[in-house]
Amino acid sequence: MKTDQLELLGSSKVLVTGAAGFIGSNLCEALLEKGSTVVGLDNFATGHKKNLSAIKDHSNFTFIEGDIRNLDDCHKACANVDFVLHQAALGSVPRSINDPITSNDVNVGGFLNMLVASRDSGVKRFIYAASSSTYGDSKALPKEEDKIGKPLSPYAITKYVNELYADNFKKTYDLDTIGLRYFNVFGRKQDPNGAYAAVIPKFVMQFMDHESPQINGDGSFSRDFTYIDNVIQMNMLAIVSDNQEALNNVYNTAFGERTTLNELVTLLKEYLSAFDSGIATVEVKNGPERKGDVPHSLASVEKAKNLLGYDPQFDIKSGLKEAVKWYWKNLK
Repeated sequence: MKTDQLELLGSSKVLVTGAAGFIGSNLCEALLEKGSTVVGLDNFATGHKKNLSAIKDHSNFTFIEGDIRNLDDCHKACANVDFVLHQAALGSVPRSINDPITSNDVNVGGFLNMLVASRDSGVKRFIYAASSSTYGDSKALPKEEDKIGKPLSPYAITKYVNELYADNFKKTYDLDTIGLRYFNVFGRKQDPNGAYAAVIPKFVMQFMDHESPQINGDGSFSRDFTYIDNVIQMNMLAIVSDNQEALNNVYNTAFGERTTLNELVTLLKEYLSAFDSGIATVEVKNGPERKGDVPHSLASVEKAKNLLGYDPQFDIKSGLKEAVKWYWKNLK
């Protein structure tokens, strides 16, 4: 980033919702390193206090335990804030299928509360975590931002509604927004435990315990796996961009390559075997396909490159090597 852009980060007060989560906590750390004053908001529904242990006593960090479903909590968190990075949500397609009401309450009701609080507080820019699930049943590859299909899960519906609300708040209240459609983000601090754990940390933990991971389907489904540092870069660029044309848009946040689940497992076994040779012989099982799963996902990142100057540094291999090292050091 340019020097003047970094100065903007250093002089800004930024609210990160979902601050104790995987992506939110990484964003808090990155912002503090750039000199920003950071406010974190979380209710610990899916986040963890340990994710904030490195920054909880930082002089430029303030944490608020609150819920985005409570408008008063949102107003409190948004007070005197320049920028909002809204990461708080209930993720997971299967979770939303099992409990669509709570997913909607958090992802739509909570999102609307945050928009209202940001509007009322005079926030300069509202940047939010959108989702690749918005592409739904569209079979076009690569995925381009203006070509979406019908959503395949309640979760996907909630994330699409977020985009509609953000667009409306610009037109109705002149609140500038940027949506970042995350594609299968992975990396340090991503939780390997729980019923809705993401595939990479879940498989890593199973391999480390010499347990056979189960692939949903035959392993031919593919994803544009996106390392956390690429996501951090996109959020930073969304804050500092002075390109008016870049505002009030949604952007794919990915690397721009796809990897099948079979290829992913092969890479994980290779990289983990450097720490434990026995992992190379752990077998992989195949189970039924999951409801609501999109077969293939691949992002075009041209729009982000052209309008925001996005330049992702980590492909699947370099990102996985970093993630595996972190998991081995911290969870073994």
